[in-house]
Amino acid sequence: MLLKSFSKINLSLSVNRKLKNGLHDIQSYFCLINLFDQIKIRKINGRKDIVRFQGKFSKYIKKKNNSIIHALTILRERNLISNYYSVLVNKKIPVFGGMGGGTSNAACLIKYLTRKRINKNLLTILDKKIGSDLKLFFYGQGFLEDLKKVNDFRRKYSLYFLLVYPNVRCSTHYVYSKVKKFSSKFKHSLKKINDKNKFIELLINKNNDLQSIVENKHPIIRKLIIEIGQKKGCYFSRMTGSGSVCYGLFKSEKTAKVALKGIRLKYPQYWSSVAKTI
Repeated sequence: MLLKSFSKINLSLSVNRKLKNGLHDIQSYFCLINLFDQIKIRKINGRKDIVRFQGKFSKYIKKKNNSIIHALTILRERNLISNYYSVLVNKKIPVFGGMGGGTSNAACLIKYLTRKRINKNLLTILDKKIGSDLKLFFYGQGFLEDLKKVNDFRRKYSLYFLLVYPNVRCSTHYVYSKVKKFSSKFKHSLKKINDKNKFIELLINKNNDLQSIVENKHPIIRKLIIEIGQKKGCYFSRMTGSGSVCYGLFKSEKTAKVALKGIRLKYPQYWSSVAKTI
């Protein structure tokens, strides 16, 4: 079976407080996009899963301690699966880029193996072991109100992005450890997202609280974000997650592709692509 494991973009990200368990409570508008890892899975005889990775970004993944192994182990412990599997992942999503590639891989397999029968108790267990952004991959577009609650968007919008990965591997743990100021929580308003123009206007006035931390450590991030934002047809540009993928939201696929050509000419050493919401 071939599966598509889609990546995500944080359209905004505000850090509200540090919790007693060491995690940070955040709020985020987010969407899944059509950049995906391809997962090939099949049942095997034996008493051990075989998990392998290939592709451009595969060399950065821990082969014996990763989200897929954790997911399969938890599902088996909960008696949700009994078989063992061979899993081959073709990594097309930048690793340590803030796009949730590893978590997406786990979520993709969980949905496939459980036929999407996930209760809140199981999701909480999986969250603790795999990552607090796991729940995002069960939605297309939405608002993360806090680490426990996601508001799903009934109306989905077609959004087009230019993505640039500047070969900087960001540690999520490091970036969050440098957070010293917190943003006040805000209430999600359905009125502000009931049409595309209002939603984009809302996003323009948001930001990513982690961006300045990464920019201070890696000045190329700030440079890229400014350059992307100056391209014709770009509504706004920022960093996704804890970095380091930089992106711009564009008026159309055509304007995004024109901007992509310019970025590739100037930065041929960086991975870059155009993507859209799924």
